[in-house]
Amino acid sequence: MAVKIRLRRIGAKKAPFYRVVVADSRSPRDGRFIEEIGYFDPTKQPAVVKIDVEKAKQWIANGAQPTETVKSLIAKESAK
Repeated sequence: MAVKIRLRRIGAKKAPFYRVVVADSRSPRDGRFIEEIGYFDPTKQPAVVKIDVEKAKQWIANGAQPTETVKSLIAKESAK
């Protein structure tokens, strides 16, 4: 089972809000997931990012692959 750390879109049309989730790579974008580890709100100025970096590192150590966007969000969050 290939596991990915990716964004799950919620929120209204033209008002995106994303949750950072750990999910099977075969499941749909907004479908089933294993664990929620944070959120990302790009509508605020500046954008709000809240990710549990420890959980993310634990999942990556266990073989989960973050997407490019999530990788940059984790880097920004861990730099705080």
